[in-house]
Amino acid sequence: MAVRAVRGAVQVDRDDPDVIFDETCSLVLEVIRRNDLALDDIISIFFTMTPDLASGFPAAAARAVGLTDVPMLCATEIGVPNSMERVVRLLAHIQTDRPPAMVEHVYLRGAVKLRPDLVRERRPGTRGPGGSTATG
Repeated sequence: MAVRAVRGAVQVDRDDPDVIFDETCSLVLEVIRRNDLALDDIISIFFTMTPDLASGFPAAAARAVGLTDVPMLCATEIGVPNSMERVVRLLAHIQTDRPPAMVEHVYLRGAVKLRPDLVRERRPGTRGPGGSTATG
């Protein structure tokens, strides 16, 4: 197995601890699902949030979905003028047999605009960017 990095981000509606918690849970679970990961496959996660988010810790959401033994760190993203607001990002180090080109990076909701080059077409019946379901 190789060590790979997977990126992800989600744009949240507002700076509210419950919203940050729920959306981060969705992001982490989607990274796990799309990359067929077991919890033990996740080595570490580094979270950042844009400076306009400060009411919750993304790592708390990751622990709530079962990542209790995974080292995690939260930080504030640099405040670049005119950049997207209300974004939680993650960089996870994982163990996988997938080659780098097959690792699925996950961008949800408005964060899809951050890296449209990494957004893949979803298979029918699977959740795509923004939580929509592909139908055909």
